[in-house]
Amino acid sequence: MIVFLISDTIDSMKRISINDTIKQENKEVRVAGWVHARRDHGKIIFIDLRDASGILQIVFTPKNEELYKLVEELRPEWVVRISGTIQKRPEKMKNLELQTGDFEMAAEELEVLSKAETPPFPIEGDGYDISEDLRWKYRYLDMRRPRVVKILKKRTEVKQFIREYLSKKGFVEVDTPILTKSTPEGARDFLVPSRMHQGKFYALPQSPQQYKQILMVGGLEKYFQFPRCFRDEDLRGDRVLEFDQLDIEMSFIEQEDVLQLVEGLVINVSEKVIGKTIQAKPFPRMTYGEAMEKHTSDKPDVRKDARDKNELAYIWITDFPMFEKKDDGTIGAAHHPFTAIQDEDLKKLTDPKKIFEIKAKQYDLVLNGNEVFGGSIRTTDPEVLTKVFNILGYSTEEIQERFAHLLEAFSYGVPPHGGIAAGFDRWLMAMLAEPSIREVIPFPTSGSGVTSVMAAPSSVDKKQLSELHITVEE
Repeated sequence: MIVFLISDTIDSMKRISINDTIKQENKEVRVAGWVHARRDHGKIIFIDLRDASGILQIVFTPKNEELYKLVEELRPEWVVRISGTIQKRPEKMKNLELQTGDFEMAAEELEVLSKAETPPFPIEGDGYDISEDLRWKYRYLDMRRPRVVKILKKRTEVKQFIREYLSKKGFVEVDTPILTKSTPEGARDFLVPSRMHQGKFYALPQSPQQYKQILMVGGLEKYFQFPRCFRDEDLRGDRVLEFDQLDIEMSFIEQEDVLQLVEGLVINVSEKVIGKTIQAKPFPRMTYGEAMEKHTSDKPDVRKDARDKNELAYIWITDFPMFEKKDDGTIGAAHHPFTAIQDEDLKKLTDPKKIFEIKAKQYDLVLNGNEVFGGSIRTTDPEVLTKVFNILGYSTEEIQERFAHLLEAFSYGVPPHGGIAAGFDRWLMAMLAEPSIREVIPFPTSGSGVTSVMAAPSSVDKKQLSELHITVEE
């Protein structure tokens, strides 16, 4: 560690954040962070120092020879602590792009806390032109960009706002298990082998669908959480292997209650937290059939100008089909098996010719061409639910094996209920107009499914596999 001290008074100071220096004109302060840039201008050296709050210009002059020699050694991304006096910049030297742009520090003390290797890519700039695989491998360097810091802070602000908004409306935040049971919910499960129960597996949750319905059976009535969800499916720009949801469920409600709650929440988040303009309020609505006929998509981009990144065009899509034909020719649930069927279509469950005419009490909220919320009223009648699973190809024995816990819970008195979930990362991506969902996730998986920094999946010790009674085939 290299230290140069000139004042016992300065040495006793506590560090303040860089953006707080604008309140300290003509005062001696101490800051710490990373060397963002160094610029030599004749006999004056400027250092741009960066911390999580912002960037501050620091001035070194040759009047203190030892300090000046030390600053000449500094390189980008070294971690330093600097003390000095905050002063106004000359009028022509102000930087309107920085919050601290009217001020600079006249350095009086410098301490090198850590040296750094040359980064594998530039830290300045937005980083979009750099390979994602490289950025995620060195995500701790990529997230030093002010752009990324801003996104991560905004992520926190949105979650905090939602928690306060829903809590004031009587919702209770409940955490549900990560180790759960494999059930058909649309995508492949990530499986976790059990050491104590040989040959059996836990599954990581694709969503907390059954647990939130069981909470309604438990009488909670208003629930929400930000669950971690896992889906082993092909990746793309708006899809990753693990992601955050905003999950909401309510008892004794109809579809309109869900739509009104979410619309109020979304408007407040979009305008007050994100600070963008919404194209139309209340949100327009369109049935699935109308959307497909008019836009050939169930997630239409209805912006008047698709190039306008500061305008958010939300639209509700309703009345989805209950069933769809899968690629292999079998019948699948368009949303999930627990989605309620519209009352007038219940009689069609027993007519194989009318299966694909059945409409569900399902609704999606679409933003600028991205499905950001999706939900439904739930089926609470065990007989109807059994018929749905029969259509999906499950025998009575399979239904009991996979869903006995839910059907038993329903037998003890289940209220009518429904809810909705947001792909939180996708919603944030769409609101911030980021090009990829990975830009808004702290440590995203790459497009090939490799985790940031730690490069999982990886091989494990044979002893571990043996304890789990697993053999890997070459």
